[in-house]
Amino acid sequence: MRVKIFVSLKNGVLDPQGKAIERSLHTLGYGEVREVRVGKYLEFDVDVTSRETAEARVREMCDKLLTNPVIEDYRFEIQ
Repeated sequence: MRVKIFVSLKNGVLDPQGKAIERSLHTLGYGEVREVRVGKYLEFDVDVTSRETAEARVREMCDKLLTNPVIEDYRFEIQ
């Protein structure tokens, strides 16, 4: 099964990389851009027998390694 994971900073967590991109976009003439937030995207395959197993394993992976649950939220899709 193909897994796609989308990770973003929680609301209220400062995003210096997003602010740097926003400033750069303004410098390039894109002054209409506001509130840039930078996240992560991961995609991989898992060899499991059921969707329920895949969901449980992906949650474990995200909680243990792929995200920082203190400052990041995530969502995933399984195809």
